[in-house]
Amino acid sequence: MKMMRILLVLALIASLASIDGSAYAQAVKNPDTMTIARFSDPETLDPAYGYDTASSEIYLWHIYETLIFFNGSSTGTFVPMLAAEVPSQANGGISRDNKVYTFKVRDGVKFHDGTPMTAEDVKYSLLRFMFMDRDGGPSWLLLAPLVGTEETREKGQLKTALFAEADRAIQVKGTTVTITLKEPFAPFMSIMAMWSMVVSKPWAVKNGDWNGTAGDLSKLNNPQKPENTTLFSKANGTGPFKLIQWDRQTRQVILERNDAYWRKPAGLKRVIYRVVEDFGARRLMLQQGDADIISVNRPEQSQVEGLSGVRLIDDLFQLINANYYMNLKIDTTGGNPDVGSGRLDGNGIPGDFFADVNVRRGMAQSVDYDTAIRDCWRGKAFVGHGPIPKGLFGYNAAQKWYAYDPAKAAAAFREARGGQVWNTGFRFTILFNTGNSTRQCMAQVLKVGVEALNPKFRVDVRSITFPQLLQNYRAGKLPMWIIGWAADFPDADNFVTPFLHSTGTYSKAQGYNNPEADKLITQARAETDPAKRRAIYNRLQEIAYNDVFTLYLDRTGFEVLRTWVRGWYYNPAFFGDYVYPMSKQ
Repeated sequence: MKMMRILLVLALIASLASIDGSAYAQAVKNPDTMTIARFSDPETLDPAYGYDTASSEIYLWHIYETLIFFNGSSTGTFVPMLAAEVPSQANGGISRDNKVYTFKVRDGVKFHDGTPMTAEDVKYSLLRFMFMDRDGGPSWLLLAPLVGTEETREKGQLKTALFAEADRAIQVKGTTVTITLKEPFAPFMSIMAMWSMVVSKPWAVKNGDWNGTAGDLSKLNNPQKPENTTLFSKANGTGPFKLIQWDRQTRQVILERNDAYWRKPAGLKRVIYRVVEDFGARRLMLQQGDADIISVNRPEQSQVEGLSGVRLIDDLFQLINANYYMNLKIDTTGGNPDVGSGRLDGNGIPGDFFADVNVRRGMAQSVDYDTAIRDCWRGKAFVGHGPIPKGLFGYNAAQKWYAYDPAKAAAAFREARGGQVWNTGFRFTILFNTGNSTRQCMAQVLKVGVEALNPKFRVDVRSITFPQLLQNYRAGKLPMWIIGWAADFPDADNFVTPFLHSTGTYSKAQGYNNPEADKLITQARAETDPAKRRAIYNRLQEIAYNDVFTLYLDRTGFEVLRTWVRGWYYNPAFFGDYVYPMSKQ
């Protein structure tokens, strides 16, 4: 009888464990593999093309490495990576005028194919990054400090003389690479910590990539689609993991440990990035131990709180904002489903609908920000006072911004187009990426606020895949959309440039051009006096308020992972999880 009671108790325990999935400590599942489940596909694996977090978190510092790296959780101090030391004025690596940087390339580093990394590979990679320069891409990050321009083209034509200038700016001598800037550039070291990724020149050329000469630039410059680049789905870096497979059908990327890594090999044998758009499925994977880290939006946070075997780390300071974008020059050619009729007739909008500042002010004051923060962000966000996020040098807390005010919103719409907008009405679509419930919530808040003003106002809400969202907004097709911006490097320049400069990632796609803003941004980069630099940023935030074409929400973040994950740490500059130091125990 006693034995029977013991068996019954054991059966009950087993039953409870199977129901809860984590009521009792689970053995570590797949101990050699880290599985990260998220809702966005990468756009590319080419480090000169990629400019989205879903791509960058895979290859940055995992497949490809940079010359220097951030020191732990710091965004302002650095440690050597592919360089043997961090340049400074003390060690002769930075000139007195802050224009010349010398990097000593680390000896003994090999690419995944076993060939040694050289200083020539570094130069090739920097030039390749600069001159790929696809529309809406990251090339400006090196073009601006090295040659003083954000673009390699003028009126669609490649500026061929620019290559000779860039070639002179990067000099190789033995195992050193010397970079001469056009002018002092305050955030240059931060840029190098994130964007000096090194690829193998011989391997790239062998695989049909750019050969490194001016005569072959047309082959490299401005690819129209991500799959048009040689390194779209193949890789050969120096990092702790090698690319094994990117299966676009099953929507997963598999990395495998690089056992010949120049540092101690990673503790994990493989890393799997899986796209699972449905949150319920991601949550089940986490609960059952089939995923170690999952993407969770704020509205879903309560559904992972208190799960046994799961750790939630909240209130992480982020250099990220989530914004509403308005397009001043919508491309309506060939028909555009998101602008309805394409005319201001109550059933659509024309391409220049948002060119009227009164329309934009009406939108800005139609958003119930308190509701968006409460319902979409669970109170973990706040209204931005311009492009520079709170907590970063240059942020101006005194800068006034728009608040939810239906009366003022209605007044602005009545002024738009001499009253035509108010009398006729409109219809357009606001878009977000599939699986992002936070952005879906934000879209609904705007829809409700705008439609409540006038029964003739209609806003449709639609989701598309993340790569589609990226491609369509860059092509100027979207009238209004919601997307986030994660800092390319931790400096105010990386917010004012993409949001306010005429060649900026978003402002260019939005058809915005303000010569004063362009001039001020250039001045701020070269300014070494903090007080003067802050004054410039104050004026730029005032311009952002006056011209209002983007509505900013700053936020804090959180991480959801299994308790068996070890070695995780956070840096606001990271695009995703830095897996190299991680293990499972």
